[in-house]
Amino acid sequence: MATTSGKSLIVCKSIHHGNTLQVARAIAAVLGGEVACPEEVPSTSLSEYELVGFGSGVYYGRLHEAIFDLLRGLPDDRVSLKPAFVFSTSGLPFLSIAWHSPLKRLLGRKGFEVAGEFSCRGFDTWGPLWLAGGLNRKHPDERDLERARGFANTLAPRKLPIG
Repeated sequence: MATTSGKSLIVCKSIHHGNTLQVARAIAAVLGGEVACPEEVPSTSLSEYELVGFGSGVYYGRLHEAIFDLLRGLPDDRVSLKPAFVFSTSGLPFLSIAWHSPLKRLLGRKGFEVAGEFSCRGFDTWGPLWLAGGLNRKHPDERDLERARGFANTLAPRKLPIG
């Protein structure tokens, strides 16, 4: 994985339906960033980015453990405050405040300041939902991805005119 100073990195774990990967790619397209699985990212490389996003689907009421494992490999640093953001897809995105909170706390301990959060509906076939064909079958849809791009625009560094 190549890294370039000034770039954004979106760390994404999307394993069942590709919901979160679609959102990660939409955000990355706006930020000019790259998307990587947490297992591909050496924790030492996170300092090379100006902005880092962390996202996954929701599994048993929690973001994927691989995201937490990556961050646990970093030393505690409550001073640096590098900007980061959190995002997720789930069958019930209105509960994202509960799902994002543990990750936000860990990010704070590891020297990140959460600059924003995004959540949208994603196709969910957890447990008995698969018997009924799942929840949010066609999500994220184009409207969800447009909202993700709008969210990314709020995070993008503002470019000042030259001259």
